[in-house]
Amino acid sequence: MSQVIHLPDKSDRAAEADALPALPSDALIIVPVRNMVLFPGMVVPISIGRESSIAAAQYAVRTDQAVGILMQKNPEVETPGPDDLSEVGTIAAILRYVTTPDGTHHIVCQGQQRFRVVGYVTGFPFTVARIERIAEKVVPDDREIEARFMRLKERAVEVLQMLPQVPAEMVHAVQGIDTPAMLADLVAGYVDIKAPEKQEILEEIDLRRRLDRVLEMLMHRIDVLNLSRDIDKRTKASLGQREREFLLREQLKSIQKELGEEGSGNAAEINELRKSIAEADMPEEVAKQAAKELKRLERMADGSSEYSMVRTYLDWLVEVPWKAPEPDTIDVAQARQVLDADHFDLEKVKKRIVEFLAVRKLKPGGHGPILCLVGPPGVGKTSLGQSIARAMGRKFVRVSLGGVHDEAEIRGHRRTYIGALPGNIIQALKKAGTRGCVMMLDEIDKLGSGIQGDPSAALLEVLDPEQNNSFRDNYLAVPYDLSQVLFITTANVLDPIPGPLRDRMEVLHLSGYTQEEKREIARRYLVARQLDDTGLKPEQLEITDAAVAAIIRDYTREAGVRNLERQIGAVCRRVAVRIAEGEIENARVDAPDLVEVLGPAKFENEVALRAGLPGVATGLAWTPVGGDILFIEASRMTGTGRLILTGQLGDVMKESAQAALTLVKSRAASLGLDAAVMEKTDVHIHVPAGAIPKDGPSAGVAMFIALASLFMDRPVRSDVAMTGEISLRGLVLPVGGIKEKILAALAAGIKKILMPSRNLKDLDEVPLQAREQLEFVYLDDIAQAVNAAIEVGPAAT
Repeated sequence: MSQVIHLPDKSDRAAEADALPALPSDALIIVPVRNMVLFPGMVVPISIGRESSIAAAQYAVRTDQAVGILMQKNPEVETPGPDDLSEVGTIAAILRYVTTPDGTHHIVCQGQQRFRVVGYVTGFPFTVARIERIAEKVVPDDREIEARFMRLKERAVEVLQMLPQVPAEMVHAVQGIDTPAMLADLVAGYVDIKAPEKQEILEEIDLRRRLDRVLEMLMHRIDVLNLSRDIDKRTKASLGQREREFLLREQLKSIQKELGEEGSGNAAEINELRKSIAEADMPEEVAKQAAKELKRLERMADGSSEYSMVRTYLDWLVEVPWKAPEPDTIDVAQARQVLDADHFDLEKVKKRIVEFLAVRKLKPGGHGPILCLVGPPGVGKTSLGQSIARAMGRKFVRVSLGGVHDEAEIRGHRRTYIGALPGNIIQALKKAGTRGCVMMLDEIDKLGSGIQGDPSAALLEVLDPEQNNSFRDNYLAVPYDLSQVLFITTANVLDPIPGPLRDRMEVLHLSGYTQEEKREIARRYLVARQLDDTGLKPEQLEITDAAVAAIIRDYTREAGVRNLERQIGAVCRRVAVRIAEGEIENARVDAPDLVEVLGPAKFENEVALRAGLPGVATGLAWTPVGGDILFIEASRMTGTGRLILTGQLGDVMKESAQAALTLVKSRAASLGLDAAVMEKTDVHIHVPAGAIPKDGPSAGVAMFIALASLFMDRPVRSDVAMTGEISLRGLVLPVGGIKEKILAALAAGIKKILMPSRNLKDLDEVPLQAREQLEFVYLDDIAQAVNAAIEVGPAAT
């Protein structure tokens, strides 16, 4: 993992350390370490994790001071005190402060001199000790020390030459050391021995005894290395025996072949694989690769790990479908019947699918578009893909992309990795057994990205008809033709999908259903499906239309029908329990019976509860799961003309509120308001459901009407909802999500909708049944909204 190297920034901890008193002249900042000893002359990285150690290191770096490295007596102690630390340590200079991406801290230290702790100093957020420096005693012309020095250098060079992959520069560096103390410390620091033994050597002040200890330790290390070398020789001899057995086994295979006894060993398995490769109808390049791998497999011992890896690879090559699919038998009239039988309404989407199938029938080899079905949960995106497959007579496979953040999930892992597998695309094709299938890439907007790569980038080739005829999976490592696969993708929202990927798809929007459409869907599909799931017969349970309407109105509030089906399932299970217990033989559930089964109504008419007061307006909002109503509440109090905003509003919505207030002030005369009073009034705008983030310009009209109603002291009509962006000139600008907003208003009991006149064209997407139940007022200027929304009459008291 790459490291980010820097000096620590000034933080709260740093600021606190700056205010600390100066250290006494004989004091040293202490950094406790576990299972590690630093010797003078060594340069090593040290990991620090305790808050006190981090504070000590940062203070030392900032003040350019040395630190004392002391080893803990017991490495298990989390917060070591004076009694838990060794008495002798090493003074070290911090050469570098390192912070890794995972948040851990390291310091690179160079040992300078031994020291002994005399006492500890309090009043610091880290450990500080009074110390006594230990100077290295130099005895000139000491022949015994000189002899030990020469012997130690010889043994150190011998050990380095015995170790594998030791650079020659290290040997020259050891040979160039000219002081016994430096050589003893260097050897003791870098040779692999236990930390307590290193601490004993560090605490040994007498140079002669220290050299003896290090020399004794090095001789033991040489004995271990000699023993290890003998074991290696014996192992190589054993491997030579295995190679001899392998050659004999190959000779045995040749003899068996001459005798016509090929069925023994793994020869039968090899022949079966060869036959499968011949029958797979692979392209020439793939067939050559398979033959090459099969030859490798023949030369391997069947007990080796590589044998199983190559065998698994060949199994995948054989099982993935290579043959050209059968031509589609598309009957457009039958396809229309299948779509109508499986889905209610969705006329625009079904019309586009029929067009798609008609073009496919007239030009089978053409590159059709990649359809992307976008809509809230529960509106039938996945089941539409199944209907398309049924209409074309193709197999249907689904690949879920939700939460996928590794590129290898799409392209596969390379065979060098243990447990490698092809990507989800190839695995789905193996499951389908044909290249001519309908493959649904579900939840394409839920793709993630991380250090393993970007899966959406890997999909660029998969979803491009001009490129996917030579798709290369990392595991198969051969080109694969995906051009015959019919890809269909689904998403809840388009925004998270990267632009290049979105450009490769034709987007079909599926909006939410009206209450009447939900009632029809429940009557045609949901009730029958839940009766079947709970084991009930149609004559055992009757759910009236009034009951279904009550479930839709009082127990669900969604764009799709998924929660509606759950509630119908709850009713069926309740009746199933009573029938299973023998209490009843059949049942009829009407609207008044739902309270006993599903409990009290979960949703109420919020418009009737909240509207009807000055300063409260009903707006319309779009969400990824459909439309919703949004209440804008405004209140005023004596002040200095401030604007207070609450309700988790985004920047755009805050700017809309400011623009609305400015527009009300600029039109004070036409609204019959006193501008001087407004300048002495603080205004508080609140959008309830404060835990939910809200943003966008669509609430501009509603905010203006709420403020105008507040200052005019006249209530907004309770059956009116509005949407639209406003400009400072009072123009009403168009917004998006009109269909979803109108359906949400209809479900909430709204009778009149104020919307921008430039959104008139979007009403074509709204079901006729919904349009007939609502009155629309088209706005060009905000004055029209005031006349249509605010009640005329005496001011509220």
